[in-house]
Amino acid sequence: MCGIVGAAAKRNIVPILLEGLQRLEYRGYDSCGVGLLTGDRLQRLRSVARVADLASQIEKKQLVADTGIAHTRWATHGAPVTHNAHPIFSRAEIALVHNGIIENHDELRVELRAQGYVFDTQTDTEVIAHLVHSLYQGSLLEAVRRAVKRLTGAYAIAVVAKREPQRVIGARVGSPLVVGVGEGEHFLASDALALAGTTDRIAYLEEGDVAEISRVGFRVFDAGGREVWRPVKTVQTSGATAELGPYRHFMQKEIFEQPRAVADTLTGIEEISPALFQDPKGKLLGAIDSVLILACGTSYYAGLTAKHWIESLAQLPTQVEIASEYRYRDSVPNPRTLVVVVSQSGETADTLAALKHARSLGQKKTLAICNVASSAMMRATRLKFLTHAGVEIGVASTKAFTTQLVALFLLALTLAKLARKLSRKEERKHLRSLRHLPKALAAALALEPQLISWAGRFAKKEHALFLGRGLHYPIALEGALKLKEISYIHAEAYAAGELKHGPLALVTAAMPVVTVAPNDALIEKLKSNMQEVRARGGELYVLADADTRIAASAGVNVLRLPEHYGLLSPILHVVPLQLLAYHTALARGSDVDKPRNLAKSVTVE
Repeated sequence: MCGIVGAAAKRNIVPILLEGLQRLEYRGYDSCGVGLLTGDRLQRLRSVARVADLASQIEKKQLVADTGIAHTRWATHGAPVTHNAHPIFSRAEIALVHNGIIENHDELRVELRAQGYVFDTQTDTEVIAHLVHSLYQGSLLEAVRRAVKRLTGAYAIAVVAKREPQRVIGARVGSPLVVGVGEGEHFLASDALALAGTTDRIAYLEEGDVAEISRVGFRVFDAGGREVWRPVKTVQTSGATAELGPYRHFMQKEIFEQPRAVADTLTGIEEISPALFQDPKGKLLGAIDSVLILACGTSYYAGLTAKHWIESLAQLPTQVEIASEYRYRDSVPNPRTLVVVVSQSGETADTLAALKHARSLGQKKTLAICNVASSAMMRATRLKFLTHAGVEIGVASTKAFTTQLVALFLLALTLAKLARKLSRKEERKHLRSLRHLPKALAAALALEPQLISWAGRFAKKEHALFLGRGLHYPIALEGALKLKEISYIHAEAYAAGELKHGPLALVTAAMPVVTVAPNDALIEKLKSNMQEVRARGGELYVLADADTRIAASAGVNVLRLPEHYGLLSPILHVVPLQLLAYHTALARGSDVDKPRNLAKSVTVE
């Protein structure tokens, strides 16, 4: 979502700010801007196009500065138009950028208007800028410290003042912010990735921190106002910009990177052990009696798949909850529950808040499954598993999802082994299947030409239905999500047995029905559901295994995966669904990597 970069240095920081914004583009945004201290005034340039347009504006004006802030905005309060883009100014003396949402902005707006402040935007951010200005008495640090005490909600901010050159103030609650440390220069950013190639020395600000950066150093004050030290760590971030290579879009590239991503995630795993999750002796994982998985979106569907694995293999009761719902309902906490949070970025605001809520209820046994080692989520849990998908640029998650599934399957095996429900022979069999998975994924990717043909027909539709049963119902959900995310076709997924209980009313010849049909124990039941569709004139698109006896015929299109893969079958069956969504979006002319209204890293509630 929104991205922040700030800098104070002895050199021109404009290229650094622009490069940081470019590195954050993958998160999704609909406007961008920079605020620069040049001489004795604040200058601002903003754009509702891409960062490249902003860079062009800056080049034309030949702007140079040694202090400044920059931002990519994903609109929440106020339309994505230029006057709502950040930085937001207050009386041309304070410039501020903001990630997050201020919940008490209405009451603060009334108060500030009474003081004579005029609001030029529809953003909640403008109240912070005016509030800081109203409290400013010569010390920007003190003004920000006083202002944040008045804010309710989640935020990361970076602020500069016309009267204080070479100084940037940052603060965070519920939204990430880091300090980058250089020689004679310091930086603020919402993500360490924004500073890759500039510095790899990072200090992570904690909840409630206010930080001051300058050329010569940085200071941090905690929520209680005490000056504190946040350790500086060397963070491995890629200094190279991601390249498309032979692919048309990052999403396509990332779909085809899945064999490698899965192989990297499995590298070095020779046996099933709690040490995989940084619990070497199994003291924590061996002391649980249930599992609670908290996640959002695609990660939630990974959790739904894992529920089947954990209950089947380890025989542990498992709940999967949408993170944004879990923390707003009365639940029954159990201190012996393992709370698992799943996220690609590790910065998903709803999932982080759900984790905090679970811990407040006394559920202290926590595990993060994440693709970013330095993320807030990985730092907040006792146990962790780092997937190795690599940087995922496309907003619609693909390789992050399959590596999450691999991690969750390893967790199911580990819990089964600790519960003495996994024999050594079964362990070896599952490890062989996991090691073969990259080759099986490559074979599934070879089906792309047939899926391009299907996509040509889907591109003319406005609605689609996805069906699955058992382990593959969450995969149907994920397939529907991918199609609507990037092609904008309305798509819904149902457990196939639910057809007769309502969804069948939607089925006509104009409604394509995608069916995930592996050769498992439910295949005959699924065939009956398919007949229900055909009897109503619906056209079927069936993802079957090689040995599934489903014949292609009029109204029944069949694509056969090379092999049935047992419990790991969901990881293979999702690949054709990703390719179908990608090529359908391509045929419809959608912006595949940056679909409208969506963001990669959802850092607001």
